Amino acid sequence: MGFIENLVGDINEVLWSYVLIIVLIGVGLWFTIKTRFVQFRLFPEMFRVLFDKRTISAEGKKGTSSFQAFAISAASRVGTGNLAGVASAVAAGGPGAVFWMWLIALLGSATAFVESTLSQVYKVPEKDQYRGGPAYYMEKGLNSRWLAIIFAITITFTYGLVFNSVQSNTISLAFSGEFDFKQGYMAVILVLLTAIVIFGGLKSIANVTQIIVPIMAILYIIIAIYILIANITAVPDLLALIFENAFGFREVAGGGFGAAIMMGIKRGLFSNEAGMGSAPNAAATAEVTHPAKQGLIQALGVFFDTILICSATAFIIISAGGYEGSKLDGIQLTQNAFEFHIGDWASVFIAIAIFLFAYSSILGNYYYGENNIGYVKDSKFGLFIYRIAVLAMVIFGAIATFDLVWALADLTMAIMALINLYAISRLFKIAHRVLQDYQRQRKAGKDPVFYKDALDDDSGVEFWDRERSNDQGK
Repeated sequence: MGFIENLVGDINEVLWSYVLIIVLIGVGLWFTIKTRFVQFRLFPEMFRVLFDKRTISAEGKKGTSSFQAFAISAASRVGTGNLAGVASAVAAGGPGAVFWMWLIALLGSATAFVESTLSQVYKVPEKDQYRGGPAYYMEKGLNSRWLAIIFAITITFTYGLVFNSVQSNTISLAFSGEFDFKQGYMAVILVLLTAIVIFGGLKSIANVTQIIVPIMAILYIIIAIYILIANITAVPDLLALIFENAFGFREVAGGGFGAAIMMGIKRGLFSNEAGMGSAPNAAATAEVTHPAKQGLIQALGVFFDTILICSATAFIIISAGGYEGSKLDGIQLTQNAFEFHIGDWASVFIAIAIFLFAYSSILGNYYYGENNIGYVKDSKFGLFIYRIAVLAMVIFGAIATFDLVWALADLTMAIMALINLYAISRLFKIAHRVLQDYQRQRKAGKDPVFYKDALDDDSGVEFWDRERSNDQGK
């Protein structure tokens, strides 16, 4: 295992240092400028769309509601990255890593808008649901079936297998440290709970996550806000420390500057997923009258994840101290920080919270793989094998080392992100035209409805003809 960890770590060092960081920031900045800062200009519009009555329920319609699609993607976003990932970023990169998490989220929300809008444009109807995502817009928009298959295989391996091992590893560490609960026992429990839901299908996942995600997020945020209010006088100093460490000369001279950037962007990407090509799989399932609506909702998800939840976690860990040189793994560092602020019971709460966060992420991650397996080949046997592999990786993660599962996650998500960023950069003009159509209709006081003839080139777009769109809007 040590050899594998070292090999993967060396590959990650090269890939992240010289390629992915530049591409992520560059593409996010380009999208932000070209859309005239869509993530900031239309921020109020995101909430209007999310809570619109036709957004919340999809009863009697094909697919999920836009709110359910938001919940599925949030189930994958809001999880281990917010608690264990933030802790490992601060421990390895210092407080300055938080600034780079913010930057990748602010720029990444524009990227999230583009990729999720494209997933709606190129979605296809199947029975009682829609399918879509990067594999679909790569084939239909770029006319590149081979690239689509490569991506479909990559995301299935990354999310369904590797990322789910990270989730189960974090749960296992949290319960092992707090309750001395044997990792093997936790592996069995997680496998049983996961199997019950994933064999129930997409509707089952949507029904579970739209209940779990809001409850667990609200409870966690309430406790985090309480801690921040109780330590409100320390917040200005925390902000100063974050910025000093992000740009300080001491960090540059000591090599900590590079660590802050790399860890902040790594863990920021793992947490909010903007540009990775994962959330578009959930976004494509939504029943909406205009693709830009789901793009806006997914952009909001990036703010929700990083700016709100990750920031709260980071403030609590930094203000508690003890993260420098700590030998604790991820979630255990977060547990100690909460315990420092509000007592012994807090670490118990975090163990339970991470169970809910990470378990819901396992469900969301699983769906991304299922969606892409269906794209490559509609095979019941293939889907069955995938489900067994997911359960096997849940077991592996629960008993594997912290460093190994995170190193594998960093490697696979880097490969996945590079493929997706290439595709959405080439298809940006389509997403931009959709955004312009949405804004034109909103300016005219309409509830926007999209037709594919609004595009200069609608080749590959199967769904948005006028007859279907009219049926959808009823």
